[in-house]
Amino acid sequence: MLVILGYLMIATFMVLIMTKRLSPMLALIMVPTIFGLFAGAGLGIGDMVIEAIGDLAPTAALLMFAIMYFGLMIDVGLFDPLVRFILRVTGNDPAKIVLGTALLAGAVSLDGDGSTTFIVTTAAMLPIYLKLGMSPVVLTCVAGLANGTLNIVPWGGPTVRAAAALNVAPSDIFVPLVPSLITGLVIVFVFAWLMGLRERRRLGTVELGGSVLAAAAEKMSPLSRELATAARGGGPGKAGVGVSMFTSPTVALGLRGGRADGSRADAPGERAIDNPGGTGGSENGTPMSGTLADTMLDPTRETLRPKLIWFNFALTVVVMVLLVLDLFPLAYVFMVGVAVALLINFPKVKQQSAEIVAHAPSIVGVVSMVFAAGVLIGVLNGTGMVDAMAQWLVQVIPNEMGPYLAVITGLLSLPLTFFMSNDAFYFGILPVLAQSAAAFGIEPVEMARASVIGQPVHLQSPLVPAILLLVSLANVNLGDHHKKVLWRAAVVSVVMLVVAVVVGVIPFG
Repeated sequence: MLVILGYLMIATFMVLIMTKRLSPMLALIMVPTIFGLFAGAGLGIGDMVIEAIGDLAPTAALLMFAIMYFGLMIDVGLFDPLVRFILRVTGNDPAKIVLGTALLAGAVSLDGDGSTTFIVTTAAMLPIYLKLGMSPVVLTCVAGLANGTLNIVPWGGPTVRAAAALNVAPSDIFVPLVPSLITGLVIVFVFAWLMGLRERRRLGTVELGGSVLAAAAEKMSPLSRELATAARGGGPGKAGVGVSMFTSPTVALGLRGGRADGSRADAPGERAIDNPGGTGGSENGTPMSGTLADTMLDPTRETLRPKLIWFNFALTVVVMVLLVLDLFPLAYVFMVGVAVALLINFPKVKQQSAEIVAHAPSIVGVVSMVFAAGVLIGVLNGTGMVDAMAQWLVQVIPNEMGPYLAVITGLLSLPLTFFMSNDAFYFGILPVLAQSAAAFGIEPVEMARASVIGQPVHLQSPLVPAILLLVSLANVNLGDHHKKVLWRAAVVSVVMLVVAVVVGVIPFG
């Protein structure tokens, strides 16, 4: 019964968010609550959820202060040169921009932290996507694929967990998988290029006229749309509202060339183009044409601190180094980073308060989804659903399939790591599978290699706070993200598994 309820609960959740019958946050709360009661949780369901939320509290704190830190860096202009550099390199070609997104996400993913990758990638690339009317879902798909593929690095969580569970060295797991990793990244870049070509065919070359900006504004939160107008007459302090990181403050403060209502081009030398029915970054928007205006970001916004750019750059480097060295809890690193950034860039108490309030909408959105995920995690663990689902899968594998357990483990890692946490899979399921495989001469390290193959799919799970952060920052529906990314992530994982079998690092029979 628990097995049936567990899989039915996951299926119901996925259907509801992909068909947009419920928002992800509501689905994360309502669906597991109903199924948990059917599973016999009773009055204990509250304790299950609170225990899971307690475990998620450090992650919520990390995301809260990470959003605030990078939001501050965006406000003060740290990423403006990067955005302009990317525009110089890629021009206004959507195909090159999407490929550049994959390259940037892949490079930042080397630090092993998904949240950092998604914050930096979104901060740098989302303004460009919205300016050109490109679909933000393409951004989340490409960033999610790149980060998931690189999540098998030896200093990343999955490889370390697999090594600890089976008492092997992380390097012994990772190094033989390098050919698979390279192949997986090639597939990611191919997907990125194909999605970019599709965006190029849909949009053509875009001029930042008023109608285009109005279409792009439809992809922004109401708060950011207000700021798009207010930015031309003053910063957040004058507007009296905050910057929404759901679409990035860079977008909110950087829109130029048209009024918020899309009536005409405002900047000298820019020509508005008509785009009746255009939907900006929607999946089926009307193609647009024209030329990209040479001005991307608003250089007059009040929050800019050009004289402090090298200080802010050095501070960010220090924060990144401390994240990699793992000397302090990650949340604490960002807490101190936020405090220093506020103190130096905004020395007046009124300015500091305004900046904190400015990023509150995005923080509430992300943190609320993280804590809502605690309901799903709490019910899965507290009712025993996750254990029952895993044991059932192990039991249904026929004995004659024993010599193929490594490959089976690689395939099982796709759905299992999507439906459950890495801790549950690597410390609960993998040791059982490895013990069974030992009877057929399969080494623990080979099972460990197979177990990390599903990470491109795992990173798209709603149980992963980083992916909730990504879709929130890009203002993308989680169901839309899943529609575009899940099958591509599965293809990347399967190809990586095939390469590992071909080169002989994962046995097959």
